[in-house]
Amino acid sequence: MMKRVLILGGTGDAAELAAKTSKIPEVEVITSLAGRTQNPLLPAGMLRIGGFGGEKGLSQYLADAHIDVLIDATHPFAAQISFYAAAAALDCKIPHLMLMRPAWQRLPLDKWIEVDSLEAAATILPEFGKRVLLTVGRQQLASFASLKNIWFLMRLIDPPPRDAFIPPGTILCSRGPFSLENERKLLIEHQIDTIVSKNSGGNAAYAKIIAARELGLKVVMVKRPPTPPTETVSDVESAIVWLLNKLHS
Repeated sequence: MMKRVLILGGTGDAAELAAKTSKIPEVEVITSLAGRTQNPLLPAGMLRIGGFGGEKGLSQYLADAHIDVLIDATHPFAAQISFYAAAAALDCKIPHLMLMRPAWQRLPLDKWIEVDSLEAAATILPEFGKRVLLTVGRQQLASFASLKNIWFLMRLIDPPPRDAFIPPGTILCSRGPFSLENERKLLIEHQIDTIVSKNSGGNAAYAKIIAARELGLKVVMVKRPPTPPTETVSDVESAIVWLLNKLHS
């Protein structure tokens, strides 16, 4: 019998996991995307776009779609769906895994100011930031919109809506991964003195952290939110090993 694996996606790791899972015999993979990105990179296998309607909606989908295994490979800051996934998998009594890439670690030359939230980042930023590279996603721009004495270079995948409440500055639409050479050039050309970033982990966006370290720039680093107490791996290969064990047990 075919086994159905649902991957909650939206990350490069999720796309890689879907590609490798789709090659496993007698396995059908479905990737679910939240739909926040206008032109997402399409993963291998089947695709579902949109929300579930909370924990109960996800539980209903798992039952209706006859999902055998659930893997949460969402962004580390997509905390709500991760808690929904853990609860729904428990409710449906199916195996559940979180694929969570390791957070970036501060090195001796890093000038990090670690905060617990975007709101906290916006509160302390006027103390030292004058020209800021803001890389927190278009849905979080409003947290910084009231800071009128700071110029922001807002790097986004998609532009914000025309009526969005955004801070003063310039919007740069670009999709990673970003090279160290380009990040260094970007920071110098725009005379950036501070970066605001979520601690997403992974390699795709880490070059800006290296460039900031080399140039002696401050980084306001937003810590990750809590995650549900569930089985977790840090890379795609480990997720595949876990999945094969569950499929064969």
